[in-house]
Amino acid sequence: MRITTLLVTGLAAVATAAAGGAATTPAVRSSWYAQLRKPAYQPPRQVFPVVWPALYADIAVVSGATIDELGATGRAIERNAYRNGLALNLVLNAAWSWLFFNRRRFGTATVVSAALTVSSADLTRRAVDALGGRAAPLALYPLWCAFATVLCGHIRQLNRRAGRS
Repeated sequence: MRITTLLVTGLAAVATAAAGGAATTPAVRSSWYAQLRKPAYQPPRQVFPVVWPALYADIAVVSGATIDELGATGRAIERNAYRNGLALNLVLNAAWSWLFFNRRRFGTATVVSAALTVSSADLTRRAVDALGGRAAPLALYPLWCAFATVLCGHIRQLNRRAGRS
């Protein structure tokens, strides 16, 4: 993998994390979030700052390798489609944080989370097509997003009056 490609995908992942964090960090420290009803299966707060950086690193590395592999094998159309899919995925990723934590739109956030899950699964499929087993770690991303979608929808159900759905 070229270092320039890894820098681009890494910076894109860092920018997404920063954008999402700007909405998330103040909210999770607020009384609003503390009072929000959450399902028993919600992981402890300490899990999220461990899982998300690992997923962002995974996204950056596997995406960089995928983009370079598609370019090296003359599959420019697929490479451009992957880049576009990655850009959409990262926008959905950051948007979810703003919808859920800043705007408190739990229903809309659930829909965006479902779209993020589909987008993440599509990125994984494309990466596996290009890299084979080397892309396997990216499969954790759509799995986590699917779990987050269920969790978000359940939080919506538990807090119909607290959010704006």
